[in-house]
Amino acid sequence: MNRIFKWLYQPYKWLVVIPFMVFITLVLGLSCILVGAFFSQDATNSLAVLWSRLACGIVPVKVTLTGRKNYTPGRSYVVVANHLSMVDIPVVHGFIGLHIKWVMKQELRKIPVFGIACHYLGCIFVDRSHHQAAVDSIRIARKRMSSKASVLFFAEGTRSRDGQVQPFKKGAFVFARETGLPVLPVTIKKSREVLPPDSLDLVPGPVEIIVHRPVYILPGDAHALEQTIEAVRTIIAAPLST
Repeated sequence: MNRIFKWLYQPYKWLVVIPFMVFITLVLGLSCILVGAFFSQDATNSLAVLWSRLACGIVPVKVTLTGRKNYTPGRSYVVVANHLSMVDIPVVHGFIGLHIKWVMKQELRKIPVFGIACHYLGCIFVDRSHHQAAVDSIRIARKRMSSKASVLFFAEGTRSRDGQVQPFKKGAFVFARETGLPVLPVTIKKSREVLPPDSLDLVPGPVEIIVHRPVYILPGDAHALEQTIEAVRTIIAAPLST
């Protein structure tokens, strides 16, 4: 991006974008708590989608979605995506058209309003320091989800600092095998240019979401699962090289 434009954008970022993000997070977070307390997780999803679209609109982030024919809105999937930026969250939730429940680290539950809102949205909080406890949390949460809910995993476990797809963790794939849900591979492109990891260097820009064909995981041995994990990783990584 042109350095002059980037410099000129900074007052807008600090005076408009960040205060607006705080405001809509507070208002829609409280709304999500109220709706979730009296209705269902599905009812809160529309508020999360609204928050996501408003967040992308104020920056602005232009989102392009390809591969819509590869999945059915309203159906449950285990969504597996690469992770480049915090921008990935509103981009995916706002535009992919699924009732997404996020797998989040336990510490985020403590954030005022946000943590409680995520609870009512149906997000799954896990303790990353204890593998079995994390798996148990996901299993328990799945029992509370509606038939429309899709669980999203950033399979690398954290944001990629160099833009390359890192090795995938097994959690999403074990969960898919146990529940019988198809894995829906998703590639996120260019979000790192909008907001790099470990930075507030936010700028407008395009982000592309590519949804690939579902992958079904059959019961099998550990070697077969490892092969499937690597195959999905290859599918997700391929568009990033073009």
